[in-house]
Amino acid sequence: YHNVEHAKDVLRSVERIALSENITDERLFLLKTAAIYHDAGFIEKQDENEGVGARLAEESLPKHGYTEQQITKIKELIFVTRVPQKPKTKLEEVICDADLDYLGRADFHETSNRLRDELKGRGKIKTNKEWDEIQVKFLKTHKYFTETSQKTREKKKQKNLQEVLDRIKHTPNDF
Repeated sequence: YHNVEHAKDVLRSVERIALSENITDERLFLLKTAAIYHDAGFIEKQDENEGVGARLAEESLPKHGYTEQQITKIKELIFVTRVPQKPKTKLEEVICDADLDYLGRADFHETSNRLRDELKGRGKIKTNKEWDEIQVKFLKTHKYFTETSQKTREKKKQKNLQEVLDRIKHTPNDF
C-alpha cells in the first residue's frame, strides 16, 4: 500500500481537490511536493514515519531551490497526514482528504486490501475479520474536511462502509 503508486495517487488527489477548492500557484506547488514526501519515511520506518519524510524533504528540497519558509510549510503538511488527522488550514484539509481519498472511491476494496496485506505482513493484524472491524471503526469516525471531498466522496464512502458491514455479517468468524 505505502509505495510509489500511493504517492502518485495522493498527488493526483491533491491536485484535483486543490483546483476544485480554487487553490493554485505556490500553494498548489507546496501541496504537491508534500504529497510526494508525505509517506516517504516508510523507507526507514513504518510507524510514525512522518518525521522521517519531513527530514527527507528538509534535506533534499534546498537543492531544488525551495526556501526555508516553503520547506517549513511542506513539513507541516506532511505531519498533518498522521492519523488521527487534525487539519487547521485549508491546505492541511486538502492533503488530509487526498491521503484518504480512496475511502470514498470505487477502488476502495482493492486499495484497502493492499493496506490489509501490508499490515498482515508487519504482524499488525492477523485475520480479515479483524481488518474489517478496524475498517468499520475507521470509516465511521473518518470525516472529509473539504467541501469538494464531502460532495464527491462521502456518499461512496458510506456505501463502502455498508459493504464492509455486510461482509462481516455474512462471513464466518475465522476468515
